[in-house]
Amino acid sequence: MHEREGAGDEARRAAMAVLAQAPGDMLDRLWRESGLPGEAEMLRGPETGLVGLRGRIGGGGAPFNFGEATATRATVKLPGGEVGHAYALGRDTRKVRIAAILDALARRPEAAATIETAILAPLRAALAEADARRRDETAATRVDFFTMVRGED
Repeated sequence: MHEREGAGDEARRAAMAVLAQAPGDMLDRLWRESGLPGEAEMLRGPETGLVGLRGRIGGGGAPFNFGEATATRATVKLPGGEVGHAYALGRDTRKVRIAAILDALARRPEAAATIETAILAPLRAALAEADARRRDETAATRVDFFTMVRGED
């Protein structure tokens, strides 16, 4: 981490991770219900392209090119001058545009609290619930292997 980076940068990273993972329709609904302004000048995109994926064998081997994934990015500028950026896997340009607007709005103290309570908190809860459901479904199919000892005396 750079010396200039602080808790605000870490909070921004965490918020952007939630927005990137959020279902687009849910993010759109929460944003509309929040009453936050949506006017913004598009500086870049939204545009969709490919990003390279890297992997490591066993998590510690030499890195190799694993493949590619579709990603969308956008950069916006609000009338007040705040700039916001967003990236997400997939092709949902509306979702990425909204995330970029929210990134820019979060720089305004009066909007930051609304973003946290009306958008990020419900999204975190929904993502945690989906993760727990996925873990439960996976656990239901788990097979425990054990070794049987033959009694040949």
